[in-house]
Amino acid sequence: MKFIKEHLMFILPLMAILFGIEFYLVFDRATKSYEEGLRARYSMLVVAKKPIKLSVLKALNNHISVSEEIERENIVSEIVKGVSESSSKEILISLPYFYNVGLDRYIDTSDLKKIAIDLESDINIKKVEIFSSSHSSSYRLFSFIKFILKLFIVFMAVASFFLIIKQMEIWKYAHKERMQVMEIFGAPLMLRSGILFRVAITDAFIATTLTSIIFLYIKFKWAAQSGIDIMMDNIEELFMPRDIAILLGSALLIVIVAVYSVVVTSKRVQE
Repeated sequence: MKFIKEHLMFILPLMAILFGIEFYLVFDRATKSYEEGLRARYSMLVVAKKPIKLSVLKALNNHISVSEEIERENIVSEIVKGVSESSSKEILISLPYFYNVGLDRYIDTSDLKKIAIDLESDINIKKVEIFSSSHSSSYRLFSFIKFILKLFIVFMAVASFFLIIKQMEIWKYAHKERMQVMEIFGAPLMLRSGILFRVAITDAFIATTLTSIIFLYIKFKWAAQSGIDIMMDNIEELFMPRDIAILLGSALLIVIVAVYSVVVTSKRVQE
């Protein structure tokens, strides 16, 4: 029972770090998909004196990706009801050209303002409406959520790493006599610490396996029935085969750093 408890005290903090890493990977993939949706739905309004090609707009700012002309006839038909045909033609001739302009990615308000300045530098463009108020509120909320999640993951990872270090120190003292005997016979530091590396690496594989199983369950069982739109729409993003390699590599790196820091620190204290 004590053996299981000791290993759980090492595996659980390591799993907490791996959970944080996987949540970050999932969140990063999901937010990229969400940002792509926001980008696709967003467009700015460009008012031009004469027809303007997409290539001209792209030359003014490289974030411009698409341009769709708004039919002026539809605009005129709404504002000239009851007006004679000759008058409607005069209005159509005097009316500027309107374009819905899309961007290549989701950007913040300051970049939007720069795009507007670049576009308005063309003498044929009368006005650019970026709808900054609605865009700014959405972007700030989205950025704040990303920042809070990243901060929480970093805090949890740091706290869990210190728990791993503490458990590693307990194991070091448990194997202290064996390590001292090996030291008497001239074994180098890394060889004397071999037992700690073996135990830690074994637990790293166990933690990675358990974490992967939990996320596979979330992906294939829970997410589809959760009723949470962002999860149901991004089921494929929840866990990917390459995530196992990332988690295992992270777990091995963490435990190797933990073991090395403990044995090196203890060696300096003894000296």
